[in-house]
Amino acid sequence: MLSAMWMIYGAYGYTGDLIAREAVRRGHKPIVAGRDAAKTVALARELDLPSRVFDLSAPDLSGVDLVVHCAGPFLHTSKIMVNACLEAKVHYLDITGEIAVFESVFKRDAEAKARGILLLPGVGFDVVPTDCMAAALHERLPDATDLWLAFASIGGGLSRGTLKTLLEGAGWGGAIRENGRIRRVPQVFDAREIPFPSGPRWTMTIPWGDVSTAYRTTGIPNIRVYSAYPRSAIRRLRLLRGLLPLLRFKPLQRLAQKYADRQKGPGEAQRTKARVELWGRVVNAKGEEVTLTHSMGESYDFTAKSAVQAVEHVLAHPKAGALTPVLALGRDFCRTVGAGS
Repeated sequence: MLSAMWMIYGAYGYTGDLIAREAVRRGHKPIVAGRDAAKTVALARELDLPSRVFDLSAPDLSGVDLVVHCAGPFLHTSKIMVNACLEAKVHYLDITGEIAVFESVFKRDAEAKARGILLLPGVGFDVVPTDCMAAALHERLPDATDLWLAFASIGGGLSRGTLKTLLEGAGWGGAIRENGRIRRVPQVFDAREIPFPSGPRWTMTIPWGDVSTAYRTTGIPNIRVYSAYPRSAIRRLRLLRGLLPLLRFKPLQRLAQKYADRQKGPGEAQRTKARVELWGRVVNAKGEEVTLTHSMGESYDFTAKSAVQAVEHVLAHPKAGALTPVLALGRDFCRTVGAGS
């Protein structure tokens, strides 16, 4: 068991709860924290863990060595917690998948080094498996100029927090990296069939975190990320994408958030049956190509295991700076997730 004290903020949310339970299963006693006193204390009592109640307007990180930040949407909450961690010299980890959050955190690399702490966003399914795949592909083709990453969630579902983030970002279109710079593109900028391990599936480009992280991990200047959807859904979304900017307006955002609040997230039985398949491709200027595939368990279960094992790694092998999962945890970290559990 680790002697350091660490905290899960947003612990009573869907994913935070999974992380807290995984931590206990692995013999840890983290502080569970959040702004809702009743929910925080109830979870702490159930799991026999210490608790702390505070709003992000006044973070209480006293006596804490590391925080796993789970209270999204991270676009609104990450900066506040990062500021608090820098001030208190506390390592910061989160489970974001938002490009803007990654970019914001990476800009604070010098501050993190000066304070001797690690800022490590994206220690869950967003973006550990794909970051490790990007690094493995780059190792096989070091002069690659283009990187495509894709995933297919089979039998899974979405949590309330994930759906809120997706709905909030839908009005702003997609994103790719082109010639080293992030470029905003329309939703469904590109759609294509990709050969996943279980067979070909239709996919479309999405503004996934690797557009930010994979560039820092590999230096590859052109990056796209694809997610599998039914071809009929891709067609409908293409027809409707001209209306999606309406979701930027506050009244429609509020309606979308109310809809998301009804989402509970996949139950244990669904998570047990679900799986994720990954595919990646790199190409160099000569046209040489390397592809890789990988199959893994359900994404939220992976996030819980990955986050706790990231905590163990960071506290045992601390680094300073704002880093991607591969740069902080190693290219093979994904293979260790779930090991020894």
